[in-house]
Amino acid sequence: MQHSIYTAMGGEPAVRALAEAWHLRCLEDPAVSHAFSHPGHPHHLDRLTAYWAETLGGPARYTDAIASEEFVLRMHSGNGVHEQMDERAISCFLQAMDDAALPRDARLRRTLTEWFRWATKSMSAYPDSPDGVPDGLAMPKWAWSGPIS
Repeated sequence: MQHSIYTAMGGEPAVRALAEAWHLRCLEDPAVSHAFSHPGHPHHLDRLTAYWAETLGGPARYTDAIASEEFVLRMHSGNGVHEQMDERAISCFLQAMDDAALPRDARLRRTLTEWFRWATKSMSAYPDSPDGVPDGLAMPKWAWSGPIS
């Protein structure tokens, strides 16, 4: 049986390190930092870690105890088109993989990059209003071959 991306990257500690590194990079980036300028949830990094972990094959802590996929999409919707910010967020992610000392495995890094590009596009899918996000969305899962749900 093939390991999940979550396992290959180092499990919960690695996902947490990546979430922290990405968040710091975003705060330092002029094109992305304004998205984090409002007071966020006091457990933002815990929630981000749980979401990323579940999406990448880890435990279902996000959907079991925190929120649903439509909640996440609605939270990120209604902010207009922001392609430059999305590209900068992706750039921050690429740098964060090094900051978090993720394994240098080329397949893992390529898969994480593809996943994050896809996830960023998903979060930007409803630029006009959160009202367009449908109910009952399943948590998206990502495998070595791409999205599986």
